[in-house]
Amino acid sequence: MSDKILSSSSVATPLPPGADAALPTPGWRAVWQVYLEPATLRMALLGFSAGLPLLLVFGTLSFWLREAGIDRTTIGYLSWVGLAYGFKWAWAPLVDRLPIPLLTRWLGRRRSWLLLSQAVIIAALVLMAMTDPKVALTPVVWCALAVAFGSATQDIALDAYRIESADTQRQAALAASYQTGYRLAMIWSGAGALWIAARAEVAGAALYQHGAWQAAYLAMAASMLLGVVTVLCAPEPQRRELPPSKNAADWLQSALVEPFADFLRRYGKHAVLILALIALYRISDVVMGIMANPFYVDMGYTKDEVATVTKVYGVVMTLVGAFAGGALAMRFGVMKVLMLGAVLSAASNLLFAWLGTRGHDVAALVFVISADNLSSGIASAAFIAYLSSLTNINYSATQYALFSSMMLLLPKALAGYSGRYVDAFGYSNFFIATALLGLPVLLLIGLASRSKKAVVQ
Repeated sequence: MSDKILSSSSVATPLPPGADAALPTPGWRAVWQVYLEPATLRMALLGFSAGLPLLLVFGTLSFWLREAGIDRTTIGYLSWVGLAYGFKWAWAPLVDRLPIPLLTRWLGRRRSWLLLSQAVIIAALVLMAMTDPKVALTPVVWCALAVAFGSATQDIALDAYRIESADTQRQAALAASYQTGYRLAMIWSGAGALWIAARAEVAGAALYQHGAWQAAYLAMAASMLLGVVTVLCAPEPQRRELPPSKNAADWLQSALVEPFADFLRRYGKHAVLILALIALYRISDVVMGIMANPFYVDMGYTKDEVATVTKVYGVVMTLVGAFAGGALAMRFGVMKVLMLGAVLSAASNLLFAWLGTRGHDVAALVFVISADNLSSGIASAAFIAYLSSLTNINYSATQYALFSSMMLLLPKALAGYSGRYVDAFGYSNFFIATALLGLPVLLLIGLASRSKKAVVQ
């Protein structure tokens, strides 16, 4: 396959939402062959770079903090570090429009921002590794904020890069490939970090050893170099010439106001429905996920058990779900798979409530993780395709950042109280409550499916 999708003057322009409904339905062979195209394979490598930092400031960090003796309520509050992802729309216009001196001339707009954000992530991970949260928690929090900020910036540039790399019909496949790299990175930053920490422990010493976690986080910082190399070798999407700005006010109008005004003009009254769906779609998973690792620690699962079952096997199941979700979305339409993913994601949280009654039961853990991660993969692939379909190619970075920020803003804000809720009502009640949070999502998808402007085939 050639690189024409990415690098030539014949780059396909994504169609308006719903416009691809008139295109013929691809056969199953064509559906699966798209995963072998260079643009799709490259997206897997960039997805790895995007997925690596996430657990290092959430799941893996919460395991580290819990082992260091930090209480669950504090760990819950520290999840608000993730609000950096929820507010990335605020600086997305800069990533979309502002060139970086020298770097943009060398690499192009998208790749220059990708490289700068990766440098921030690497530096912050190194500093985090050198700090012991048991001795001084505040520096760890600041480093985590820097990682989250760099990661959110990388997401802005990468989402724009992906959207500009292929037509609308291929976005579900690119999303699945992106999810593949993303989830493989989560295996490494989840299971890999725990394995490294476990192997770096000194036998017979204290249960908590900062040196073990230091080795793990330094290894994660080095792993970001894969993303750096990929950015340096990848082609820049076809450059879009932006109209020159007459003055600062004109620039602010085109960079900050126009992307949001364009969305409102295109969707009108349906914009409220679309934004509500985006804001709530992943709420069950995000709120529940903050307490997952503290739950494993408190249930007596070892680092190796958590690494093997939840961070390796579970991520493999997510990949299966992502590829299935991408293929099903291309074959049957995004909205139907959105509904399927929402139902499965909310229902799978109930299995964690059941798991809490089993004690230290590895077989039960495998079953629950299988169902939960398969559901998550299906939902994620369809949801990314849906978000991509809503963007205007002229404002891809800003508009997608708005959508993905809204996806996380409310769930992350609510998740900050998850530790306090568990302390008050216990894990089982917490998991049941997160499942119930998914019920309004089903109604919103049903309403969106009836709206021609809110639906994508």
